[in-house]
Amino acid sequence: MKPVWRAVLAAWFGLGLWCGVALPAWAADYKLSTLEWAPYTGAGLPGKGLVSATIADALKVSGYSVEVQFFPWSRAVRLVDSSPAYVGFFPAYYSRERAARYLYSDPVGRSHVVFLERSDSPVKWTTYDDLQGQRIGVVRGFVNTEELDARIASKVLISEEAPDDRSNILKLVAGRIDLAVVDQQVYQHLVQTDPQLARVATQLQVNPKVLEVKNLYVCFQRTPAGALAQRALNTGLRKLRPVL
Repeated sequence: MKPVWRAVLAAWFGLGLWCGVALPAWAADYKLSTLEWAPYTGAGLPGKGLVSATIADALKVSGYSVEVQFFPWSRAVRLVDSSPAYVGFFPAYYSRERAARYLYSDPVGRSHVVFLERSDSPVKWTTYDDLQGQRIGVVRGFVNTEELDARIASKVLISEEAPDDRSNILKLVAGRIDLAVVDQQVYQHLVQTDPQLARVATQLQVNPKVLEVKNLYVCFQRTPAGALAQRALNTGLRKLRPVL
C-alpha cells in the first residue's frame, strides 16, 4: 500500500473515532437465550458450557453462527415469546405443554434429575404417593418430571419455588423444605465452585432413587425463522454425532 493511501485510511478511521461513528458490529445468524446452569451453560465457562458449545459446533457445521445470552430462566423463556430477536431458549426438558408452543430440537445433552435431601433426614420412597406431606423444593419455571409436576399442580404434593438451584439448596439446608429437585451434575458443580455450598455439602446427599434421566433440548419459536434454525441445528447435530 502506498504511503498516501495509508494516510487517507488513517485519517478516515481517525475521523470515525473522533465523530463517535461506530463500525458495524458482527451479528450472529441466531440469538438464543439461556441461564447460568453450569456445567451445561455459563457465561464464564469454556465455550459457555457443555451444551452451549455443542449447539455452537452443530450450527457451525451447518454454516451458521450463534450468540448466546444469559438471563434468569423465566426471563430467558419469556424473551422467546416476546422478542423476535431471540429464536429459541435452552436447555429445556421435554413437556407436552411446551411442545405445543415451541419447536423442539434433537437432544443437545442429557440430565440426571434427582432429589437432594439432608443427610440426617433421608426420605425413603417408592412411588410419588409416599411423598405426601414432604415439602418439595423446585425452581421457578423449570419442568421436573411429568408425574411430579402433575401432582404438584393438583396440590397432591406440596412444593415451594425458588429462583434458582442455589437458593433451593440453601432452603433445604435451612430445613425450609425436605427435598430439592436438582440435576446431579449441576449440584456437583455448585458444591465444587460455591464456597458457601461447599461448607454445607456434608449435610446433604443425593437420594438413591433417580427421578428421571432426561434429554436436554433447544426450544425454538413456532415461526419460519424458528423452523429454519431448528433444521440447521438438527442437521449439524446429526453430522457431529448420532442422535441421543
